[in-house]
Amino acid sequence: MAALVTALIVRERLVNGSSSELTLYGNVDIRELTLGFRVPGRLEHMFFEEGDRVEPGQELAKLQPQPYLDDLAVRRAQIRETEARLNNAEKNLQRLASLLKNRSISESDYDDAVTVRDELLARLDTAKAQLAAAETNLSDTVLTSPSSGTVLTRVREPGSVVGAGETVYTVCLDSPVWVRAYLDEPELGRVSPGQMAVVTTDSGGRYQGRVGFISPRAEFTPKSVETLALRTALVYRLRIVIQRPDQGLRQGMPVTIFFPEAEKGQSTAHELNENIEIETNAPQDQVNRAAQFERRKFEEPKPVEAALVRQVTKGPDDKSPKGPVGSDDSRASLEAEPNQ
Repeated sequence: MAALVTALIVRERLVNGSSSELTLYGNVDIRELTLGFRVPGRLEHMFFEEGDRVEPGQELAKLQPQPYLDDLAVRRAQIRETEARLNNAEKNLQRLASLLKNRSISESDYDDAVTVRDELLARLDTAKAQLAAAETNLSDTVLTSPSSGTVLTRVREPGSVVGAGETVYTVCLDSPVWVRAYLDEPELGRVSPGQMAVVTTDSGGRYQGRVGFISPRAEFTPKSVETLALRTALVYRLRIVIQRPDQGLRQGMPVTIFFPEAEKGQSTAHELNENIEIETNAPQDQVNRAAQFERRKFEEPKPVEAALVRQVTKGPDDKSPKGPVGSDDSRASLEAEPNQ
């Protein structure tokens, strides 16, 4: 009895319509505010500590208002002075107008009086504008929270002299919260703006998100990004906006993003290739070479291949292939024999 070996090379490739979950890794990004006074001054009160919750409109800190109250009083006094001078100029202009009718003064004297009146009107407008600026400066001695959030850092203490725009508090906003991730170019077609995603944390949190932004520019993978690709590979920055975030998401927290709707855009096709029967008395290296020859015939970019070698026992009347193992004659002979 001659025993034959059937080398069954099975190759399966996804060609069209294969739906699979896309997984990315990223970090939580939470918007931060650096808050300070628009005007300089000495800190009088700091109302919140680090970790405290703040709401829109709440007073966070306050400067000593006395210098700005003094400036406000000066501006109001300037307005009163200008109004008095303007009132006198109006009366003088009326007297000169009656004198001009009697030809008691020249027209140039009357024109000079008109000019003085107009200058005082302009000065009054300037004084009113300066008064409004002084009132604005006084109101800016109180620092309020523009949004709800959590105090991240308290930079200054009461009694400190701060400059205009100098940071006093850093506040971490409640929303928006998004996840920053990076996508390889081969997977770029599987994600689109508005697509839903599931974001999970290592502590078990689960959140719904939506793709809000895909960068139009490629960049090298940042060192802090966890991906399976090489660090030198070009990627595209991706932003997933979290819907209904809570305190379970923290700045910089690593998360995992799943896209259950991500599809490769092609359907599934299976290619099963023929069986090859080889004499058992052939050397093992020849059997291996024959199997490799059949694999190479179906090689394409990125196939998913598996090789299965199955031994089949033939009857004593079976004929051996005429040509050498792996040749065209041998393969034709093997294909002609029925599988047991």
